[in-house]
Amino acid sequence: MNKKIAIIPIVIIIAIIGAVSQMNIDETTETETVEIETVEEVEAMITIPVKAARPACGPHPECYIPSYYVTKLDEPVIWKNEDSAFHSVTSGSYGEPDGMFDSGHMDPYGTFSYKFEETGMHPYYCTLHPWMAGNIKVER
Repeated sequence: MNKKIAIIPIVIIIAIIGAVSQMNIDETTETETVEIETVEEVEAMITIPVKAARPACGPHPECYIPSYYVTKLDEPVIWKNEDSAFHSVTSGSYGEPDGMFDSGHMDPYGTFSYKFEETGMHPYYCTLHPWMAGNIKVER
């Protein structure tokens, strides 16, 4: 009987501590409203397909689709990397960049945009995969 009497105050103290703790939690809980910004999907003119990192570009006959693209002066051209590997879009030829533009290492599923300010034919390639190459023809 003495054990039951000794346990009852302990149980009551634990219950009081739990109730007070719950009251503190309820009082300090706040709701925060977060606004989510939607990002518009970018329409790419040229895509880097899945498996483009493989020689011969896997199942695709082209490593940049299309590998030849015609655009107008001062209109942006957008490349989209649909591969799970890093790629680049670099002006010039492999081993001989001309310095006009360079995407750097483009993340998988990333995009790169460039606005041409000179008419003519502009070759480009991937610095990581020498078999990947394309051409942009810029007209007035």
